[in-house]
Amino acid sequence: MKRRLFLAAFPAALLAGCGFKLRRLEDMPFSSLYLDAPGNSAVAARIRSSLARSKITRLTDTAAEAEAVLKLSNEERSKIILSLSGAGRVTEFRLGLRLTYSLVAKDGRSLAAPETLELIRDMTYDDTQILAKAAEEELLFRDMVDSAAQRILRRLQSINPAAAT
Repeated sequence: MKRRLFLAAFPAALLAGCGFKLRRLEDMPFSSLYLDAPGNSAVAARIRSSLARSKITRLTDTAAEAEAVLKLSNEERSKIILSLSGAGRVTEFRLGLRLTYSLVAKDGRSLAAPETLELIRDMTYDDTQILAKAAEEELLFRDMVDSAAQRILRRLQSINPAAAT
């Protein structure tokens, strides 16, 4: 019994001792933020939920109330055929998510110049497994949305409002 307890606790003690911790939002240089995005933006919804969960930065209802405005635009999903079999059937797709974002201070200064994120995932396809491949496609798009939202939030954390021009 003691051996099992030791074997279970030892890896946890090693991880705790090395300083390992899961990545999370530490702090933001803004106490309030307005998110200017299309209503159907999945990335905006993910950013909203991350900020609401962390309670670091308050999301405002209007741009006038916020210290900074995060503008998301041109969020596009794409799906193109990557390869075909000898019989002319699709064997691979390339899925993409592309969006542009920028950050503007309350006084109109640009804190982050417009930047375009483009995420790409390749997916094999088999037309005998249509439901499974549709679920895989949706999972890959959800992964790209999460990745884009996390990249934008990490970029926001690194901004110094006082040094921006």
